Amino acid sequence: MPEPVNPTRISQRDLRNRSAEIMDALERGERFAVTRNGDHIGDLVPIRRRRRAVSRAEFAAMSRGMPRLDDRDYRADLG
Repeated sequence: MPEPVNPTRISQRDLRNRSAEIMDALERGERFAVTRNGDHIGDLVPIRRRRRAVSRAEFAAMSRGMPRLDDRDYRADLG
């Protein structure tokens, strides 16, 4: 099992005894490789947070290179 890039290695015992501290570190973006008896058994990695909204300026910037749509052609394609 491949380990995450630059993880902090923690034992199963550390995970059990320091879970609150480790969860706080995960929230800050830290990664962990969990070991049992010295063997890598799993990874703890932070989840990617998705943004809920895109600003109008960001949407306009993303849309600049898009082709212009013609409503009549669109409806004809649906038909």
